[in-house]
Formats: sequence, structure tokens, C-alpha cells
Amino acid sequence: MHGDRKSDRPVVPEMRPNNAGVPVAEAVEERGLGKGNADSTTRPGHGAGKGVPSGLDRVRRVARQDKDVRFTALLHHVDVDRLRAAYWALEPKAAPGVDGVTWWDYGQDLEENLRDLHARVHRGAYRARPSRRVYIPKADGRQRPLGVAALEDKLLQRAVVEVLNAIYEVDFLGFSYGFRPGRSQHQALDALSTGILRRKVSWVLDADIRGFYDAIDHGWLLKFLEHRIADRRILRLIRKWLKAGVIENGEWSETLEGTAQGASVSPLLSNVYLHYVFDLWAEQWRRRHARGDVVIVRFADDYIVGFQHEGDARRFLEELRGRLAEFSLELAAEKTRLIEFGRFAAERRAKRGLGKPETFQFLGFTHVCAKTRNGQFKLKRITDVKRMRAKLHKLKAECRQRRHQPIPEQGRWLASVLRGHYNYYAVPDNIEAVQAYRDQATRYWFEALRRRSQRSRLTWERMHRLAQRWLPPAKIMHPWPTDRFYARTRARSPVR
Repeated sequence: MHGDRKSDRPVVPEMRPNNAGVPVAEAVEERGLGKGNADSTTRPGHGAGKGVPSGLDRVRRVARQDKDVRFTALLHHVDVDRLRAAYWALEPKAAPGVDGVTWWDYGQDLEENLRDLHARVHRGAYRARPSRRVYIPKADGRQRPLGVAALEDKLLQRAVVEVLNAIYEVDFLGFSYGFRPGRSQHQALDALSTGILRRKVSWVLDADIRGFYDAIDHGWLLKFLEHRIADRRILRLIRKWLKAGVIENGEWSETLEGTAQGASVSPLLSNVYLHYVFDLWAEQWRRRHARGDVVIVRFADDYIVGFQHEGDARRFLEELRGRLAEFSLELAAEKTRLIEFGRFAAERRAKRGLGKPETFQFLGFTHVCAKTRNGQFKLKRITDVKRMRAKLHKLKAECRQRRHQPIPEQGRWLASVLRGHYNYYAVPDNIEAVQAYRDQATRYWFEALRRRSQRSRLTWERMHRLAQRWLPPAKIMHPWPTDRFYARTRARSPVR
């Protein structure tokens, strides 16, 4: 692993994470940036020697110590052991790619297949296969295109992502949560709730990037990657995946832009793109231009920005449009809103003769300005109606397909579905929506069981006994978001 000359790096506008030598606290995470995240020059020569840690720990250490170093030797970390670990981390039941090879097929002669793949990768003979285009329904009724990669592409991408994460997990900012090791949707939700409750947030920007994954500019993406990666073999692999194309209805088409949703490498590539296009710019804007508090939370291409002052919010939105346009992105006008929201929004709107504050959706929840029993402000989160309707529609169809199975088998399956729903949506103040989901699931099961025979004798009384026997009761599964957020970021117990 060696550094190279700074003059060889691509010029990327407005990408400094902070002013020279001045660490900046990230408002949502309430912590400073890592040491060394200041203005520095690229240092030549990070060569391994005796007593120097090997593997990704050393990559991570060098990345943390020098924010400008470019890594010229990374592919050797993609060894047979890492490929094997990537294989076992794949979903065995996942659909096969264009080659038709399943996880089970590849595992019949796993070690020989992995050694062959490793040899092809390191001698430059590996060829990426095109993705198989499929569509899945979205909550709003539209279709989301996904790219199903071939199995070898999946496991190689997963191994490369693990190597690159050692670098980028040091670089990514605290308000970025999507598809990162050790981070989750609920951590993003906790950070947003804490920011709105503890910071002076009076306005919320709810924005959406139009067709983000399909609009990523390959040229800019590769320039961003070259800011840290100088290993030509790694960059060549990424180019192969970007240019592999897609097959739909038996016809191949070239991919001139975008990265396929569903590919193992896509989440990292999209995070890198938005790190340079949005995150660093937004952090810099917050420090240089904001007159009041600004809270930022991003999960992949879905983000929320809270502002203390309306003027800050409107200026940020206007400049954000220009920023995105520089990198072939644009906001979806029909999904971009600036709304009055926060602790004092209801009172201020009432004085102006306006109705209740508007709501916004984020990560499957509708966020609502509400009050506690003693009249204090609270942020209420309830299941997004569109999400719930889509899930129930799918559940109804599945209940009908399973209606001839033994009742215990159906009960165990439906119980697992409900537990999965509770694990995500059973947050404080959302018990009514969670209970409604269980009630509707019970109703669909009842209808499916009655369809097993034209002379069914199943009554609601017996159905309630079945539901009580097999289906877990609705209950809150998560702590209050501020408790969990502070426990995670300040090592404080949520029960104190």
C-alpha cells in the first residue's frame, strides 16, 4: 500500500470536509470528526515493514491518519478466504442471475470455484456478466427496477466492498446511515427524532432526488473513487460492473449511467457519490452559511434536513438544486417540500390562522407534531399508510396461496411475518397502527381459511382462539428514540 503525488488527484469542487485544521462537531451525532480530518498534504510511501499490522486493520489505520492518502495496492486483500466468507454471507435462496447459477450450484465445488475466480481476478481475466432486470412493486404503485447479478459477481463485489469499507467508513460523515456496517434505519430515525426534539428545528426539508440510482454519472463516480483509490485493478473491476449492462426480455442494453439496484456494490458506490455531492457540501454549508441550528440525517438517497430559520431553509434548498445539477442530479419537484415543523410550529401556525403542521415521511414512518398529556411537544411516528397498505395487500395474497396448508404451518408462518413487522414498526406511540396490522392480518387469515371449503364452519369465535394460539400480541419493541440515541452515542444507559 503506497501513497501517490497530490497533483495526480482529480479536482473535485467543494469537497473539503472542514476548514484547515479546525475539527467541526456534527450536530446530529454530537461528536467531533476524527483526528486528522484537517487540511493536509498527501504523503508518499506507506510501506509495510516488520511489526506493522497487516490486512484491513492497517488500511483502516492509514485511512484514519491521512485523509488525503490514495491507496495503490488493495486487490491483494481480495483473497480466497475473503471470497469464501463473501459466499457464505450471500442469501442462499436469492434468485440467480443471467447465468442461472444458484448458490447451491456454486457450492457443489466451492473451493475449486473460488480458486478459479481468484486466479481470473488477479490475472485480469475476470469478466463481469450483465445483470438480469426484474421489477418489484413500490408502495406508491409504481415499479422499481432491480438488477440481479450473477453469483460470482455478487460474491466478488461483496469481497471488494469489504475492503473498500475499511477506507470509506473512516471518511463517511456521522449523519450518513444507509447501508453501512453497524448502522441501521432505526439509528437514523433515532438521530432525526433527537435532532428535532433537542435542537431548535422549526422547518423541515423533505426532498427526493429523481431516479438517483439510474442517474449516477459514471465519470464523476470514478473521479470520486480516485480521490482515495489509486489501485488500477480495483478501479478496473468497478468499471466492468458499471459497464456490464442489463438483460431484459432476452435483450442486452448498455448502461451509460447509473448503478443497478440490487447489486452488492451499489450501496457503497451510491454512498461514495452522495458523500462528495451532498454530505461534504451540506456539512460545509452548515458551518459557513447557517445562522441557526441545522440537523441532517441521510439514509442512502433518502434524507431529511431540519432548520431553525426559514431563511436558512430556503437558501439551502435553492443552492442544493444548483449543487445537484453540477453532478447530473435533480430534485423531484412533486416530492420536495419545505414544511413548518417542530416544537413551536403548531403555536405559530395557529397565530397566523393556519391549520396543524404538515407531516412528512421518512423510512416507512409518518412524522407528526403532537403533544403529551401535559401539553408538551412530542414527535409522533406512525406507520406510513402507503407502506402498510402495500404490505397488507401482499399478505392477503400470500394467505390465499397458503390456505390449504395445515393450520399450524400457516400459524407459524404468519407469526413470523408479524414478528418481523413488530421488530421494525413497533416504536413508542405507534401501538394503534401495529395493532391494526395484526387485526387485519387475522381477518385475511380468517377469509383464507373460510375459502378452503364452500361449507366452512369456521366462526369468528374459533378464529380468535386460533389467533390467540398462534399470533404474537402487538406490543412496543423499541425504546424511546432519545434514550437509545444517547445510550449509543454517550454510552449512557437508557434506564438512568
